[in-house]
Amino acid sequence: MRFPRFFRKKGEDILLCDLEEDTELTADTEEQEEAQDQKPGWRKTLLVYAHDILYLLAALVVFSLFLRVVVVKGTSMNNTLKDGDYLLVLSNVFYRNPQQGDVIVASKETFDNGAPIVKRIIAVEGQKVDIDFAEGIVYVDDVPLDEPYTLTPTSLYEGIDFPLIVGENSVFVLGDNRNGSRDSRHPDIGLIDKREIIGKVIFLFIPGTNGVDYAGNPKESRDFSRIGAVN
Repeated sequence: MRFPRFFRKKGEDILLCDLEEDTELTADTEEQEEAQDQKPGWRKTLLVYAHDILYLLAALVVFSLFLRVVVVKGTSMNNTLKDGDYLLVLSNVFYRNPQQGDVIVASKETFDNGAPIVKRIIAVEGQKVDIDFAEGIVYVDDVPLDEPYTLTPTSLYEGIDFPLIVGENSVFVLGDNRNGSRDSRHPDIGLIDKREIIGKVIFLFIPGTNGVDYAGNPKESRDFSRIGAVN
């Protein structure tokens, strides 16, 4: 509580007191106005959140259209890919022209209830495929393939007879672990129709442990140096 300052003249006492009270009221009003200006209104806050949510939804839509995430199951692509690897896959919406050598993800209803499988394209439509199982060599259009990515020679016969011509709109695929892969050599898979291709593997972003042993322990430690583009 403020007490007025008294001077000899009553009028002056009253004037001084009034001036001090007016000054205090003005200062309080200014502080309240500044506080109101600094405090964002609920509409402004709602707009900020809505803006962020729209950006997030747009990013999710773009990601779902362009890319997919697939986890490798099994060792059929060793040592290029290992069990438990997390892969970024370019969606078939944009991957429309499969090429020899591409690593792809496909789905065959005749194999494992359509679960995704990861394989390498060896030949495309119109090409001739032959396999010398005794020597473990794959031929495409009568030319032996140089395949430094394979873990084992191609010496396992799985039921499909060779040579064969890849049909229209189809591809012939093999796993890089040739003696540990079920692929186009097996009648349950055979040729892959382009419509059965989910997409092309482009990037490994979390390395796997290549499965677990009987005790449930990882077979290998995660090798983070493997992170990168998949060829």
